[in-house]
Amino acid sequence: MAYDDFIRTSEPRHESAVVKVFEVLKESGDVYLGKYEGWYCTNDETFWLESKLIDGRCPNPECRREVQWLSEDNWFFALSRYADRLRTYFKENPDWVRPERAYNEMFATLEAGLEDLCISRVNLDWGVPLPGGGVMYVWLDALLNYITALDWEHDGPLFREFWPADVQLVGKEIARFHTLIWPAVLWALGLDAPKLVFAHGWITVDGEKMSKSKGNVIDPFDIVERFGADAVRYFLLREAPFGSDFSIGEEKIRQRYNSDLGNDLGNLVRRSLAMLTKYRGGVVPAVAASPLEARFAGLGESVAAHFEELRFRDALEATWELVTALNRGIDERKPWVLAKAGDDAALDAVLYELCEGLRWIALLLAPFMPRKAGEIWTQLGLAGAPDADWRQALVWGKLPGGTQTQPAADPLFPRIESVEVPA
Repeated sequence: MAYDDFIRTSEPRHESAVVKVFEVLKESGDVYLGKYEGWYCTNDETFWLESKLIDGRCPNPECRREVQWLSEDNWFFALSRYADRLRTYFKENPDWVRPERAYNEMFATLEAGLEDLCISRVNLDWGVPLPGGGVMYVWLDALLNYITALDWEHDGPLFREFWPADVQLVGKEIARFHTLIWPAVLWALGLDAPKLVFAHGWITVDGEKMSKSKGNVIDPFDIVERFGADAVRYFLLREAPFGSDFSIGEEKIRQRYNSDLGNDLGNLVRRSLAMLTKYRGGVVPAVAASPLEARFAGLGESVAAHFEELRFRDALEATWELVTALNRGIDERKPWVLAKAGDDAALDAVLYELCEGLRWIALLLAPFMPRKAGEIWTQLGLAGAPDADWRQALVWGKLPGGTQTQPAADPLFPRIESVEVPA
């Protein structure tokens, strides 16, 4: 996958749309001129309440510089005007902010009261210039980029197709901007709010937030180089419920890589196709019924439902139930014993079950591990990529008998005995 557009907020198409937003909101009375006073940190470019200061200095632990008192004539957005509508929207749409922790936190902030927001600065010379002087505050400038990139200004086809967004994925520290301020701005423009805002958690190291000053920052490119992008994606989505903070460590990745991917999935693929090659020359037997057909009939719908709710760990755990069932089937039904006994019908049934099960697994894992799922797909002798509609593809017996498989010489997930940390 690759992006099909790239936009900077300094581009004319963005600046033009931002000015139009300003003019529309000014005309409607949602933006008005007022005086902004407060303690200002030049380094952080942030106004702070006096109660937040620490010994008269910026409360940001990475700053702690002295602040100065500033008084400016700036433009304000009438956020308080939308407090009742926001409150009603939250109550009528209890799932529109996820996870539940974020919803509760944002609703509590809403109940505590909303104040109008300063949206411009007169003492800065960078940012989108506003008519009459000053620039728009960067936090609003950045929010508007969601719609300026879609050509909201000219009601472009991308805007009509993609807005309102189905999901906006944001860091939990900026949930307030996206769930209290952003909907109000959109409503002021006559637009709909996103259908879902999901505030994801932090990836920590041994429970601590990554920080250059602490020296505990993990380079994602180094991890991907050692484990592969698919394995890292799997770890990040399987390790914890999506939306929660969780700790990352190279040893933790190695353990899950060897256990889940190497032992469970990799060995399943290797053993299944090796036995098919040994006993049937790599040719898939005729379609055969399996008790797994009934047991996992609803698996596709279940995983799809988890996807809709962004429960990625649940989706992977449901898929791994099939991985476990196939591995258990090998151990319990012992294809090598069936081959030795000359029970061809039972052997063919087991081999088909394994191959068809792998086809399902490739389809279900494609969103998580597109490269490895594609390798499984190719080894099964199937053309293209495992990107079919699950509702049509996850039907037992879709793998044609007589298909010639192409097992790879190298294991899907070679075991990693230890992690070599670069000096």
